[in-house]
Amino acid sequence: MSPDLPPVVPSVTAELVGALPPRLRKRLDAGVTKLVARPAVRDGDTVRIAVDDDTDLVLHAPGGAVTRADAIRCGCLLAPDCLHRAAAASAAPVADEAPAGDPEKPETPDEPETAPAAEAGDDAANAGRRAAARAVSDAAAAVLEAGTDGAGAVLQAELLHAAHTARLAGLPRLSAAAVAVVTGVRAARSGDPGYRLTDLAGALAGVLGVAHRLPHATGPELTDLRGTARQPYRPDGSLRLYGLFSEPVLTATGYAGAVTWTADAEGRLYTVSDVAPGGPARATGAADRAVRIGDTSLTHRELSRAGLAVSGATVSPTGRLGAGAGVRAVRASGVAWRAEPLDRLWAEPAAEQVSRALNGGRDLLFLEVTPVGAVRETAGDCLLADCDGLSVLLTTAHDDPSLPCRENLRLLAAAGRGRLRIVARLVPGPFPRALLLAAEHPADPDARVDLGLDRLQHADLPGGAVAPPDRVLPAGDEAPLHLLRRRVHQAVSGGRRVLAFAGDRPGDGARLRRAGLATAGDLLDDLHAAAADRSRDVFGRLLPADTDRFGRSWLAAAVYTDAVERALCADAWGATATGAGGARPPGDPDPLR
Repeated sequence: MSPDLPPVVPSVTAELVGALPPRLRKRLDAGVTKLVARPAVRDGDTVRIAVDDDTDLVLHAPGGAVTRADAIRCGCLLAPDCLHRAAAASAAPVADEAPAGDPEKPETPDEPETAPAAEAGDDAANAGRRAAARAVSDAAAAVLEAGTDGAGAVLQAELLHAAHTARLAGLPRLSAAAVAVVTGVRAARSGDPGYRLTDLAGALAGVLGVAHRLPHATGPELTDLRGTARQPYRPDGSLRLYGLFSEPVLTATGYAGAVTWTADAEGRLYTVSDVAPGGPARATGAADRAVRIGDTSLTHRELSRAGLAVSGATVSPTGRLGAGAGVRAVRASGVAWRAEPLDRLWAEPAAEQVSRALNGGRDLLFLEVTPVGAVRETAGDCLLADCDGLSVLLTTAHDDPSLPCRENLRLLAAAGRGRLRIVARLVPGPFPRALLLAAEHPADPDARVDLGLDRLQHADLPGGAVAPPDRVLPAGDEAPLHLLRRRVHQAVSGGRRVLAFAGDRPGDGARLRRAGLATAGDLLDDLHAAAADRSRDVFGRLLPADTDRFGRSWLAAAVYTDAVERALCADAWGATATGAGGARPPGDPDPLR
């Protein structure tokens, strides 16, 4: 996936790949690899790629995205039926087919919610919904069957086509979940540093889970599984908001920008964002752009420390402020974190905050901690902190070297001050862990640092500050759930063949059962059996694999693993977890809920 290319809507990619003859389909992955190595030059809404010395490929993206197949033009002799057009669409980030401005909210501000084309009780609508769910399920199962190593551009296009079909059938949640899988697969295959295997496993479990439940759902469950194409904005009168912090947004889909968090006098959180196609430079630059609300000239960086008075406010269900024509906003004074009304955010016990996050609420944590020291992990240094007797591991929110996250965390560990208020995002796991987003300034508790945007210097540290020695995280008696989780993740990356060839390690099932995880042992056995289940015809030739059975076995194992991990996370924080929702990154369609 190339961030230099404009996003392309799923229907365009599916159309261009579907039009290729079989001989060119076999060469598509090689064509994508070759194309992304060529330089792309952007001129306004147009991106031009020199395929060779005599041939140019042009992508026209009015509004920031390619929405029509004829907007990708090639000058080669085989055009328009050439490999280059399909390769460009397959290499580009996936755009939302709604008239969206960013990946977090695929809707036009203040636009009413899109209604489905027909009521749930309509027979034709039900049939269309089932067919669309089946198509997405089959395409996603084929991706799982192949794993990221084998899920090339053709399989991706088939899943994008199914996502487009689901969208037309009035199933935007299923469509978004399918697109998330394609995005994750492309990030894995391109070596994107932002790729996380656990995220792709969650996306696959989400799309398969929604597709499995949709044909049988009714009433409120059906409404929830359908989702909405646009988040409805509702009037919220006048608001007096206080800036909390800003964070950069940098996604694997080629979007970047900044989100600023604010709170009202009652502690309700509201966000203002500026996210569009781009890379790390846009993520850092967006902090100094004016917020898009009313006539205010405040930048995101300034708003994170100041305040805002809004009249005629409109707000989405997630707390995002609309920017409609009737909204008015002016700058107001801000307050320190230790002053009212922001002080109350840190008054809530950590366990209660984690419980809310695990049960589908916001995943931000407002904690007061004492830094203990750095902890070395494979992915890099982390900060071990004490939170009222609980050891919490704080990690960076972004690994991109153009953002100051990692260096700021290192300096914060060396600050040597006592109690420190922070804002972090929960990372579910058997050990208390969170992504560090903002913190009080090491030398001035009345100031704050946005750790993804502001850059701390050695001069900012209190006099005589010395980095404490690296610590080794004490090993606890962790339940051996990793025995099942490892196989779930191996299937995502290597496909069915990895589990079929590897077989179950001797004693893995028994070890799970001895630990009281009998269901996990049974699921592990079933997963290996489904992976190895290949029938042969009378001539001894392998018959096509039963991707449906393997998909169901893998989904059962993935959902069980997620549920147990959430329970372990709740236990680690002393919290409670009920229901199937969970903490997730911004923009995630949460298809498992």
